[in-house]
Amino acid sequence: MKVLIIGGGGREHALAWKCAQSNRVTHVYVAPGNAGTATEAKVKNVPIAVDDIPALVNFAARQQIAVTIVGPEAPLVAGIVDAFEKAELRCFGPRANAAILEASKAFSKDFFKRHHIPTARYENFTELPAAEAYIRAHELPVVVKASGLAAGKGVVIAQTTDEALAAARDMLSGGAFGAAGAEIVVEEFLQGEEASFIVMTDGKSAWPFAPAQDHKAIFDGDQGPNTGGMGAYSPAPIIDMALRERVLREVIHPTLKGMAAEGRPYVGFLFAGLMITPDGAPKVLEYNCRFGDPETQPSMMRLKTDLAEACLAVLKGDTRRLRLDFDPRAAVGVVLAAGGYPGDYAKGLPITGLDQQMPDTKVFHAGTVLKDGEYQTSGGRVLCVVGLGKSVRGAQERAYARVRQIAFDGMQYRQDIGYRAVARETTAGT
Repeated sequence: MKVLIIGGGGREHALAWKCAQSNRVTHVYVAPGNAGTATEAKVKNVPIAVDDIPALVNFAARQQIAVTIVGPEAPLVAGIVDAFEKAELRCFGPRANAAILEASKAFSKDFFKRHHIPTARYENFTELPAAEAYIRAHELPVVVKASGLAAGKGVVIAQTTDEALAAARDMLSGGAFGAAGAEIVVEEFLQGEEASFIVMTDGKSAWPFAPAQDHKAIFDGDQGPNTGGMGAYSPAPIIDMALRERVLREVIHPTLKGMAAEGRPYVGFLFAGLMITPDGAPKVLEYNCRFGDPETQPSMMRLKTDLAEACLAVLKGDTRRLRLDFDPRAAVGVVLAAGGYPGDYAKGLPITGLDQQMPDTKVFHAGTVLKDGEYQTSGGRVLCVVGLGKSVRGAQERAYARVRQIAFDGMQYRQDIGYRAVARETTAGT
């Protein structure tokens, strides 16, 4: 069968690489893809933008694609699944009316309240005076979020009232995030440890992936501005089997039941960004309507199940034998970013060391292009290097050994990806 992956980042490279491992898959197309997907066996890039939904539908129909898997959120919010379904094509992801869980933080917070899903205390605002009054009365720190899609950057953790007021003004004025900031969420700051809990679902049942944890801040020790993600690891020791079952019981299943009850049945990947509070309780920070990046890269390194077959089984409603199996080893992914990221950065810089080979590692491309046979940078997050190991420390050591073989001008990366899990392993003596 043929598979189509929508997107061009590290997440999509990992999804395409995993689908290509299937014995049943003959071709994997990636639209538009990157330099990494261009060089994978059985994988071919297609020069169609992720937002050109009619062209993607036509391509899938012409090529008789068995299943399309959507990577980024924007086409899901724009209704790509609805368009594929209208053309009688199978597309793995939520319809537009279900993707609102990510498209509108205000909607999702109100949804949590309606269905008693644990989350931070909050209020939504479209008018600045009301937002300012609420902020002035709020304890610190306080979190101000743009409600709409802001490429992972519309969140301000304000340490002072003045900082929170400035964030609210910037967003509601339309200057900071455009339409995405026309409505904001102001919520309490939750203490604890973040974790990524991702499932695939047919709208009724949920099959969880191994929990993961990412690192948003640009610098070691979670310092500096937030990014799209500077690395991730799986599994996340903070989520043991008991907490996994609790998240399914208190978060995932009430969400699926609530969405169905509101006429928004949810099918696809559902990503719960969780805060595990000091007393061990899970609270939802936000929902994403797709797989995370960079969580996908270590997750796909550990996944043993045929991903294409699993997605097809969900869409066909034939899930009797569906289960997700994972390599017992840990995986650590380290993002190599352009100098200056998450601010301004140069493009077109040659990358060396990609021809090296090291067992139990994989280099996933994100912001790369091939020009005249040379790999060059084309984005802020350029590569994600993943290592496997018997422990998180072992996986970390393997990943960084491969990182040291790669170079481009200005290359920056965190040197502590997985540090929380490594500390737990050290305490436990493993």
